[in-house]
Amino acid sequence: MQRFYDFLRRHPTGVDSFWAVLLFGFSLLWAVGENSGVVPRLVAIGVVLLLSLSVALRRVAPEKTLLLVAALGVAQVALDVQVNPADFAMLVVIYTVAAQGGPRWASMLGLVGGLLAAPISQVRWHVEGAGTAGRIFFTAVMSVPFVLAWVLGDSMRTRRAYFDQLEERATRLEKEREAQAKVAVAAERARIARELHDVVAHNVSVMVVQADGAAYVLDAAPDQAKQALETISSTGRQALAEMRRLLGVLRTGDAKETGEYVPQPDVDQIEDLVEQVRRAGITVDFKIEGTPRSLPSGVELTAYRIVQEALTNSRKHGGPDVGASVRLVYFDDGLGLLVEDDGRGAAHELYEDGGADGRGHGLIGMRERVGMVGGTLDAGPRPGGGFRISALLPLKPAH
Repeated sequence: MQRFYDFLRRHPTGVDSFWAVLLFGFSLLWAVGENSGVVPRLVAIGVVLLLSLSVALRRVAPEKTLLLVAALGVAQVALDVQVNPADFAMLVVIYTVAAQGGPRWASMLGLVGGLLAAPISQVRWHVEGAGTAGRIFFTAVMSVPFVLAWVLGDSMRTRRAYFDQLEERATRLEKEREAQAKVAVAAERARIARELHDVVAHNVSVMVVQADGAAYVLDAAPDQAKQALETISSTGRQALAEMRRLLGVLRTGDAKETGEYVPQPDVDQIEDLVEQVRRAGITVDFKIEGTPRSLPSGVELTAYRIVQEALTNSRKHGGPDVGASVRLVYFDDGLGLLVEDDGRGAAHELYEDGGADGRGHGLIGMRERVGMVGGTLDAGPRPGGGFRISALLPLKPAH
């Protein structure tokens, strides 16, 4: 049964033609039985045929079909072809032009024509024996089907327009969701890229320093060389663990199977980070001011990464004898960070523009991280030499 309905929907003109043939058959019986004389019958058959044809073509060319029906109505009055079953085609065509959503003039013409049809027919073929009140009543009754046909068609047009609007809105929302998903994916990839940069840059620089130191003291101080190699080993394991956690975001299936996620770094681990840098041969002064307390995870991760990147830059750009200091200050409404070194500092273009050769992206990543939590960052050379990075991270996210 469903296939039959689908077939009918795919062939609307065929369905209309079927009803047109039935209408023509009933109307033909009227034309032959109610009209005497060859000419009146031929005229009636011609009008009936064209009215039935308008039903078959109503969805192919609704405006032209309306004009054809209007012309046939005038011809009926002029040629004295009385009201007959084929006039039902007028109701069908009026409904069609009102429902199709075509030019508004066609819908209005159908309504006006339907309202005039009954009065004109009463004037041309008035009911015998009916008074004025009876004619008015009969005219009103005959006008009702035309009005109902137009109202039904116009309601159908409004309903279709409403559903089309809902469908368009759903399509637009779907596109917006896809766009938001793409933005979220891009943001997540950027976050992972920043995380990987911080992890790799810090740990590899520590490993390079320790490897150079081990090679230098390998013959003279084997114990120190062994300690440096152990530091390289532990630093490498830590880097692998953090990289595995980050890549696990991209490969959730492997992460579920291995279960080797590690916690996000927080403020408490900054001291371990400083100690790791000290073992690499850099003097770092670390102090905490204020009352330590629990902070939002985003703020803690941002603080850790800023200190990590700052100390990495000190090793890369500060020179061989660089010393650094790290200050964490707990305020009532935020966390302050101050990382300074007494080395050579960095070139101006590295901390302003990111470097034409692709360097300096660590500081760009710092600014992005701080911006995500609604904080402020100031990075630049210290008066008298060295480099300073100062950040203020609010405890409440920016709106």
